[in-house]
Amino acid sequence: MAAYLHPMTLPLLGSNALVCGSTQGIGKATALRLARMGARITLLARDAQKLQLTADELEVHDRAHHTVVVDMSDTAALRAAIEAHLLTYGPVHILVNNTGGPPPGPAHAAEVEAYERAFRLHLLAFQTLVLAVVPGMKEAARGRIINVISTSVKVPLHGLGVSNTVRGAVAQWGKTLANELGPYNITVNNVLPGATSTERLAAIIKNKSSKSGISEADAVQEMLAEIPLRRFAEPDEIAAAICFLAGPDAAYINGINLPVDGGRTGSL
Repeated sequence: MAAYLHPMTLPLLGSNALVCGSTQGIGKATALRLARMGARITLLARDAQKLQLTADELEVHDRAHHTVVVDMSDTAALRAAIEAHLLTYGPVHILVNNTGGPPPGPAHAAEVEAYERAFRLHLLAFQTLVLAVVPGMKEAARGRIINVISTSVKVPLHGLGVSNTVRGAVAQWGKTLANELGPYNITVNNVLPGATSTERLAAIIKNKSSKSGISEADAVQEMLAEIPLRRFAEPDEIAAAICFLAGPDAAYINGINLPVDGGRTGSL
């Protein structure tokens, strides 16, 4: 794909990127793009076989890529795995916080445990990674942290009560980090995907169909009618925004929420 590119076209040569949830969907597309930009990639997910399959697809250039097999909801194991990786392979310059969203359903009917699981898998896992990688970023005097969240941080999405709640918390956390870490030349930004052709979208469509009594095809048409571009995003389109924020051209962009949603979000 891009293996023939001259090094001058590889803006991330010399950068180490940690991409979470990188065996499918947005995370995988992001890892592939960052590798094509020259970064050395560390893929993180809980499925060792899928991780290796993804690693086999990465552009190599002059860098070796790595995998970390760990369940992000186990924050103790996550911290231990990342700290061991850093000792062996050096600092992370680009952190892409990305993990699957909570199951759909109304906020008022969700059990307390559902909120606990969501906060652990998202906010607490992301904070665990930040604690591990930020010291290396500070020492290098550069860093990028990109949180993949949801447009629900601007306008809550119907039927995604737990997700709306935890995504909003992550957005505020990200903005706070941007203020704190900016003086160290570390930027923190949030990418807000709209409806994207992933396994999660398929689950949302199925839930919408069963709850409303309409076919999945009709559920899809209702969702598309809310998007000015009248189509769902491809994972690589979200990855393009993430990789822009990870690259040198985004050096002065810090603390923003960037919707990538085809115009669906009804606010600025």
